Amino acid sequence: MGFFVALAVALCLSMVIFGVTCILKGIKGEKAGRIMKLNIGAFFIVILAATVFIFAGGVRGASAASDDSATAAASASSNGLKYIAAALSTGLAGIGAGVAVSATGTAALGAMSEDSNIFGKALVFVGLAEGIAIYGLIISILILNT
Repeated sequence: MGFFVALAVALCLSMVIFGVTCILKGIKGEKAGRIMKLNIGAFFIVILAATVFIFAGGVRGASAASDDSATAAASASSNGLKYIAAALSTGLAGIGAGVAVSATGTAALGAMSEDSNIFGKALVFVGLAEGIAIYGLIISILILNT
């Protein structure tokens, strides 16, 4: 499992390095899009392989061992899935909050440029959008504490 974690971290770092390189060298268009799609696709394949590895490890351990070993293998499998669920709830909520804040923040700045008296109302809407990420974090904490 450590192999999958190291591979996922390497792919994440390569995406960051690729983005910085594209910005510094001015790479745009189709070439940058193809390389980024390949990198993101490889990342999701690694995540899928890690999930399959978790399922296969739990099933193999349950069928080839005694009751104590089967319980330990099922517990290990459910712990892995628990961590995946917590990561997905936090990550997807963070992405959703980023999209929502970008839309509401842009609209709030545009509205404040016309009328500066609506700063408080604009701040409330941006805060509501940021709340989405907090909800995902709360769900992750609840998942990890079960």
